[in-house]
Amino acid sequence: MMLRYALRTVRDRKGGFLGAFLALMCAAALITACGTLLETGLCGTVRTERYAAAPVIVSADQNVHQTTVKHKKGKTKVKHKAKPIAERAWLPAHDIESRLKEAPGVGAVVPELTFLAQPLSRRETSGGGSATERPSYGHAWGSASLTPFRLVEGREPRHADDLVIDRHLAERAGLTPGDRLTVQSTQSPSDYRITGIAAPEHGALAHQTSLFFSSAEAERLAAHPGKVTAFGVVPDEGTSVADLQRSVEEALAGTTARVSAGDDRGPVEFLDAAGARVKLVSMGGAMGGTSLLVAVLVVVGTFSLSVQQRHRELALLRAVAATPKQIRRLLGREALLIGAVAGGIGALAGMPLGGWLHGRFVDTGAVPATLERALSAFPPLVAVGVTLLGALAAAHIAGRRIARIRPAEALAEARVERTRLGRSRLVAGLLLLIGGVVLTAVLSKLRTEAASTPVTFLAVVVLACAIAALGPLVVCAAAALLRGPLRLTGPGGKLAHANLRGNAARMAAAVTPLALLTGMTCTVLFVQPTLGEAARAQAREGIRADWVVAAQGPGVPAQAARRLRTAEGVEAVTEVVRTTVRVGLDKYPAQGVTPAGLTRTWDPDVTAGSLKGFDGDSVAVSELAADQLGLRPGSTLKLTLGDGTKAALTVRAVYARGLGFGDVTMAHRRVARHVDNPLAATVLVKSDRTQEQLAAVAGKFPGPGLKVLAPEAFDGLEAKRQQANAEVNHLARGLVLAFTAIAVVNTLAMSVSERVREFAMLRLAGATRRQVLRMLRTEALAVLFIGTALGSGVALAVLTAFSVGMTGSAAPTMTPLVYVSVVAVAGLLSLTATALPGRAALRPLPVSVATAKE
Repeated sequence: MMLRYALRTVRDRKGGFLGAFLALMCAAALITACGTLLETGLCGTVRTERYAAAPVIVSADQNVHQTTVKHKKGKTKVKHKAKPIAERAWLPAHDIESRLKEAPGVGAVVPELTFLAQPLSRRETSGGGSATERPSYGHAWGSASLTPFRLVEGREPRHADDLVIDRHLAERAGLTPGDRLTVQSTQSPSDYRITGIAAPEHGALAHQTSLFFSSAEAERLAAHPGKVTAFGVVPDEGTSVADLQRSVEEALAGTTARVSAGDDRGPVEFLDAAGARVKLVSMGGAMGGTSLLVAVLVVVGTFSLSVQQRHRELALLRAVAATPKQIRRLLGREALLIGAVAGGIGALAGMPLGGWLHGRFVDTGAVPATLERALSAFPPLVAVGVTLLGALAAAHIAGRRIARIRPAEALAEARVERTRLGRSRLVAGLLLLIGGVVLTAVLSKLRTEAASTPVTFLAVVVLACAIAALGPLVVCAAAALLRGPLRLTGPGGKLAHANLRGNAARMAAAVTPLALLTGMTCTVLFVQPTLGEAARAQAREGIRADWVVAAQGPGVPAQAARRLRTAEGVEAVTEVVRTTVRVGLDKYPAQGVTPAGLTRTWDPDVTAGSLKGFDGDSVAVSELAADQLGLRPGSTLKLTLGDGTKAALTVRAVYARGLGFGDVTMAHRRVARHVDNPLAATVLVKSDRTQEQLAAVAGKFPGPGLKVLAPEAFDGLEAKRQQANAEVNHLARGLVLAFTAIAVVNTLAMSVSERVREFAMLRLAGATRRQVLRMLRTEALAVLFIGTALGSGVALAVLTAFSVGMTGSAAPTMTPLVYVSVVAVAGLLSLTATALPGRAALRPLPVSVATAKE
């Protein structure tokens, strides 16, 4: 019976349920989109390209492992954890190859070398393609069979200056056998003669460019003597892939080598795609969690407003003997009907939305194109289920009071809005407020971005929930403060003030999404600038060098730094190469610097110890790392370098400028041997020579397009890079903000649309149409002021706590123009969502509305 009544109610009151329908539909779309990202991170396929002809690949272990054993109450618990390393790990060639060749069923073992090899030909860049259009890797010609590549022109490389390029590069750059090509690899740029052009047997590689060298030259450029990137294993005739994999695993038992077959070969080839999985899981989970919290808040507010608009109808049902249980069932059935339809449509819309979001992440470089998007029915089904549960929960919360109170009280409250908050709502609001304050206090103690970012956005949502719960009290207090200014605006202002006080619950429903929109948007826009500006400020203060040398290509070669070091008038040259290390399983940003003359070019603000005597066995750490790891000068730091190599170094100094220079600093030669790209990211030069004189020295070096910059100009480049990285975070949170903006418009439109009878009575009492619209505008401005003030206060408190924890300063970076734009957009949404429904509500004749049946 209740289902039939619910169907009739939804059919007869389509307009009243439209707002709830839109809120649920948008929530389902958002959850589906985030779910597809999460699923891609967990299950996305990385297809192999270079290893297509090798059914089994043997590679080094790309993880750091930690095993803990706990004994408790006579029981032993063993936990094993693993975290990925930042660079490519290498295999010992001789031992692994001999084991593989002895394994039964092995037909051929092909060693593979993969290393940086960036073409720098001017002909290529002027021919419509870019040398950096997609990643370019060097290999030995002997591993061409792993794809397999076949020569289509010329011959294989035999000498140190021979080179075979793939057909895609040849066509893009207009290169033919006999041409010369400059290649920037791990060493200085070298000029090679193209002896041949090769093409994959089964079509061009989609995600990389391949350059093939002679075996001896490839080993020199790889710079890992006695080691290989991987081995491709081909089965003997009559041996299946499964049997081959099992045989290889048995042969390599007791080593750290990893055996991969099928789709597992892709992550071995594309390490960035494997790492992107972790990023997508983290990003999708954070977005999904925030979206879910925002959706619950918005949907509950929308349902509350919808039930409030039907208060008289539900009170009459109570008066004609409907029990509280029947009212709850009616509201629940209505919620299920709306949730099912809205969830289904939203889930379908969320699939292309997730595809668009994944495509934007690929375009911005946050996710490599090699990680294919996963598609299944799981995310939309979860979204529909969550939408149904959210609709039921929202209906239960919104209809709790009308179902609980006596019929006579329900009829009385249907005419006059209840002025006092219920005890449970008041307690919930206070608890949420306390929770938000606690989260903000905790945030001020967090000193890592990974820990502080989720707490930052959670604090905003929790405080917004507190505003929603305590909304009527907040609106009444704000109305008291705005009484004077509103009354000065004339009759419209007086009516607006009366509505703020007399209809505080309805106004609070509009204030909450505005506060959430303002608070969330300001937090999203100013979190990264706060962190980035602090890091750049530390870097500016810590660079003592007169000039900074940077490269347009992969980096500054060591030979260029040596040439600068021997130039007349140069006091010190410091090469800086960047990486990531792990201490245990914890990850720390690190750098390698040239020890000679270090204090002349670099000042990290040493607070303990000294940089004197800094050498290959030394390490300097930030105050954050020192506090977390319990280090001081003289301590031994055991860490894992980027490629998995273990090292034990002596702490020489502790410094304060960890945001600007990373948490761990080692000698350049220590780091350069264990990274995929050993070229210096920057070179710091202390010299009394002019920029033009140093540029002339750097310009004599062939290849990578070196630039000599003043520290201020280099800081500007860093700011642009930070802005590009911030775009990914803005994109990730943009959908949540868009959903919140839709909720603002939706709630305000619902709030105005229900007041047709009120406007008609005002018109009959003598108010003109213009006066009613002026009253509406004044109300909208008052609601806008309250909502943006609350949201700005939340954002300021959270950002200040974030800044204190991450930078040690209570002054977050906030751009006034950006903040004004946020308020302006919120104002435009508010006024539009008020004016359009208001004009529509004033269109019918007042007499017709006043005499119509309710």
